[in-house]
Amino acid sequence: MKTFISLLLLLLVQAFGADQPNLVFLMTDDQRWNTLSCYGRDEYETEHIDQLAREGVTFDRAFHTVAICMPSRVTVMTGRYFASHNSGFTYPHATPVSEADFANTYHGQLRAAGYRSGFVGKFGFNVDGGQETLKRHFDYYDGNGTHADHGPGRWADVPNAFENLSAGRAVTERTIKKGDSMIRFLETQPADQPFVLSVSFDAVKHDSDQDMHVPDKEYFQNTEMSVPKNYYEGANPNLPAVIKKYARGYKFHLKRSATPEQYQDMARRFASQGRTVDSQVKRLREKLEELGFLENTIIIYTSDNGRYIGSHGLYDKCFLHETSVRAPLIIWDGRGKLPQGKRIEALTCATDLAPTMLDLAGLPIPEQMQGLSLTSLLTDSVHTDEWRDAILLENLFNLEIRGVSRKARKNPKSVDFEQLNQDLIANNRSYRSRGVRTERWKYFIYYEQSPVIEELYDLEADPDELHNLAADPEHEPILESLRAKTQALYETYKK
Repeated sequence: MKTFISLLLLLLVQAFGADQPNLVFLMTDDQRWNTLSCYGRDEYETEHIDQLAREGVTFDRAFHTVAICMPSRVTVMTGRYFASHNSGFTYPHATPVSEADFANTYHGQLRAAGYRSGFVGKFGFNVDGGQETLKRHFDYYDGNGTHADHGPGRWADVPNAFENLSAGRAVTERTIKKGDSMIRFLETQPADQPFVLSVSFDAVKHDSDQDMHVPDKEYFQNTEMSVPKNYYEGANPNLPAVIKKYARGYKFHLKRSATPEQYQDMARRFASQGRTVDSQVKRLREKLEELGFLENTIIIYTSDNGRYIGSHGLYDKCFLHETSVRAPLIIWDGRGKLPQGKRIEALTCATDLAPTMLDLAGLPIPEQMQGLSLTSLLTDSVHTDEWRDAILLENLFNLEIRGVSRKARKNPKSVDFEQLNQDLIANNRSYRSRGVRTERWKYFIYYEQSPVIEELYDLEADPDELHNLAADPEHEPILESLRAKTQALYETYKK
């Protein structure tokens, strides 16, 4: 059966012939959507990413369905919600992606259909079978193994592909090293075969000097960075007690971004890394043009999750505010078949990326994928009223279980994780949450708290989510409606 399906996909590729576009998928790490010039923050100076936006399509309401790297990356690769793939950091939501499920990712499907498949950078999640599984789906792989038990790896379908790659690069040039491997993939690409290349940058995550390309760090040293309205100097007294007591983002804020001076320093550091990524976008386009690939290549740009950097009195990610779950998303088409300079307001999310890539390649979308292809929005073949009206958002991370599981990594059976999880819930130490984002409203619930904690925001009147309306009797009808919507979407998408 598998052989028949692979043959069918190959015949489809041959039927499409030269119309098969090359696909380049660029993902940054922890890059908040509005830390790009094309999303309204001019001081970040991302001119080459902005050029993609000017010449392509920018999505203004794109979202991460889960805002932390491992499960977010699985969602992107599989086109499935966290409730479905259940592949994250912590028990009981830490299932590796099965070999069968990986075959149904966009890389698995495109390679089976005759595409040359390449991956560079942070892979970031676990797959049953480890590298042996990945070798069946990647012709060129240069992954660093972050958060993946199978570790780093390098292999390619051409000899000496990695010889002298990034020779002489300093530790501060980690982003440029990813760019070097991206370029090497293109230089080894046959002219008569379509390709899919995913480049997963470590940037803009981390804030130490060794993570900054020195010229870009120096470039921003005197820049006054704009401060979001929801930034908190010092502690935010309005956060739920469970977050203030147990979540790392609250503690990190107090250490790293709680003063105006700290905020300016951190914002400059993330801006500097974004500028280095921007330079790799320039390299990409120049190399595609040099090799004659540009006019048949589609570039997709996004991140794996946002980052607070002091907004809401938090530092990193996970939680369900806009600063964490809203995503940059740009699609640029070198063929000229998709619109130029268009901005789309429809609600889109990370589950949509895999089916979109398959659809753009003219391939069928596996029934396991839960997202929607964006091609109907790109081509105006669907009205936004006929599009989705809500997106399911989830946060299933827990620092306490994560810490225990890391300590018990060599002997996981030494810990009764089910007992630990039940104790966590019974004693109100869990801040797992889920909710929905509609065109106007944001709702989420910390559903394992007793009593539950709810938050409700009118994004039309309060885009910075400063006024929680959950306890306002006037908003009880919308609160009840969004409670029901959240549960209905969860029931639809869960395993």
